Amino acid sequence: MNFRFQHIEYLIALATIPLLVVLYLQLMQWKKNTIKKIGDQRLVEALIANYSPTNFLLKFLFFALALAAIIAASANLQKPGEMDNVQRKGVDVVIAMDVSKSMLAEDITPNRLERARQLVYKLMDQLPNDRVGLVLFAGRAYLQMPLTTDHGAARMYIQQAGPEVVPTQGTVISEALRAGNSAFNSKERKFKSIVLITDGEDHDPQAVPLAKQLAEDGVMINTIGIGSAQGAPIMDPATNEYKKDETGNTVISKLNEQVLQQLAGATKGVYVKMNDVDATVNAITKQLSTIESTSLDDNAFRDYKSYFQWFLAIAFALLLIEFFLPERKLKAA
Repeated sequence: MNFRFQHIEYLIALATIPLLVVLYLQLMQWKKNTIKKIGDQRLVEALIANYSPTNFLLKFLFFALALAAIIAASANLQKPGEMDNVQRKGVDVVIAMDVSKSMLAEDITPNRLERARQLVYKLMDQLPNDRVGLVLFAGRAYLQMPLTTDHGAARMYIQQAGPEVVPTQGTVISEALRAGNSAFNSKERKFKSIVLITDGEDHDPQAVPLAKQLAEDGVMINTIGIGSAQGAPIMDPATNEYKKDETGNTVISKLNEQVLQQLAGATKGVYVKMNDVDATVNAITKQLSTIESTSLDDNAFRDYKSYFQWFLAIAFALLLIEFFLPERKLKAA
């Protein structure tokens, strides 16, 4: 089995090791310059006769290695345990969620994006036996999480979803559909659905023709409209001001229901305008229940064996050696 770090992001702290090396070299250079400033070389050599540069280097190496071991321990090296093969009945559902800046409009409280998050949380609660994938999109689309029954991981991704995760702004629905379709098994022609959550603000001429192609591959697209026909201004969190167009007028973002209705209709899906989260979830899950379910092999690891304690033990031993190793030369017995 392959090993993995549970918190691989912590390993970035290893960048402090080269910094320590640079500080060590600067310290050694400072010591040399200080010795030269003292004066008489013979006198200096007599004064530092018991000093051991080798021991000082070893103390530094032991400390640096101990720090590296502590960082590795915090990242927690793990090895997968025995696999638990489980047969589940369900369908594959990719949730494509719009995270463009227009989703920050406040025509529904507290804003479109936060209500979309609430919707996804409740929708996943109603899909316990289905594999769920996640696509985040704006001007571009990214498959944030492949199909999995680990809904807890999906919740973490949703919590972090916002305009900053997709730097290119816009609402390119066709890219979201392509990214969602890439998560499915191309050999299957059923058991697949994309749940598209967006205000559909920008017109994407490629979206409807692409939806018709996906329908031929057995993909049902269910769409959820977030926002209102009257629209609302978009608050830019970077400036804390409403977004303006080139002429200085405040931009009003409005829900584009027509394209979302067309996408759903082209794939035998359903369009729902979200006024109430619970009612929207019920409508979507009811539609998903019309898709024939299949047995899904869920090879999920029951647990992981952690090895962080070994790294802590190594770090403790190295720090003990560093502490008791003197900078002075060891006297021969």
